[in-house]
Amino acid sequence: VQDDVTVTSGHDDDNDTNQLNAARGLFVDDDQSMIIVDTGNNRVMQWKWGDPNGQVIVGDNESEGQLNNPTDVLIDKKTNSLIICDQGNRRVLRWSRRSDTTQGEILVDNIDCHGLA
Repeated sequence: VQDDVTVTSGHDDDNDTNQLNAARGLFVDDDQSMIIVDTGNNRVMQWKWGDPNGQVIVGDNESEGQLNNPTDVLIDKKTNSLIICDQGNRRVLRWSRRSDTTQGEILVDNIDCHGLA
């Protein structure tokens, strides 16, 4: 039996890496890292086990072509990438988890995506 651990709390319009604004999708990968869609800040965050701050892995809230109202995320183990429901841009993206990735690949365009299964 494990004790509960809080990795983030509260909500704020600020985009600090220890805060979320309208969090939606959540995925826990094999190494117990949590991937959370931070819808209000137009980004996808990752929290590694025991880390008090998250890391922005997709979205910077500034660049053209980034996320707009993302709502869900899955991990594609075969390609080591994220599959992201980007509702505001009406698309589903594949985003490589490699650190040098700056743009996603559009898998489905012109779709009113609310979630992934």
